[in-house]
Amino acid sequence: MLSVAKHWLKICWPALLTGMLLSACENDLNKVRELSANQVNMNVDTIHGVDMIFSDSAKVKFRILAPLLLQYEGKKPYNLMPKTVNAIIFENNSQEGTITADTGIQNDLEKNIQFRKNVVAKNVKGETFKSDELIWNQTTKTVYSNKLVQITMANGDIMNGTGFVSDANMKHWTIKQSTGIFNVTDAPTQ
Repeated sequence: MLSVAKHWLKICWPALLTGMLLSACENDLNKVRELSANQVNMNVDTIHGVDMIFSDSAKVKFRILAPLLLQYEGKKPYNLMPKTVNAIIFENNSQEGTITADTGIQNDLEKNIQFRKNVVAKNVKGETFKSDELIWNQTTKTVYSNKLVQITMANGDIMNGTGFVSDANMKHWTIKQSTGIFNVTDAPTQ
């Protein structure tokens, strides 16, 4: 009896495996079809050599540079910068910091710019922020992340956390669930 079951399993397992794989892919195929249908209904404009300036009360606050911008129009319009994006942060007409990332997404409805993948931000104090995502919220004038973030201070101290919130020029920030490596230079006195 056991040998019959083994024989049946040897013959039928490829069919069972194929059936399981196809049923597992069904949801993914439906998602792909849905996304494709949404993309078909969207107009896409391609812009090369992008230089955008964001200002408030006639003062430049942000400057965005990207080699390519794909402008999607539709129910939820957005701009995609798929081939790197560089942002320069200004305060009182002087440069206060920078943000670079592999990809940027500007969402006009939500009034934010998402910087994604290999994000490196630097402020005027010499602090460096690294994460997989930073979001600049134009309404609240904050920069934040809910992803892992590493902040290296000018003196070499390193803080890690699961997210952070900062003002737009990244001078005053708070890190969430932080751990760190701090250099101690002075010996305790007795």
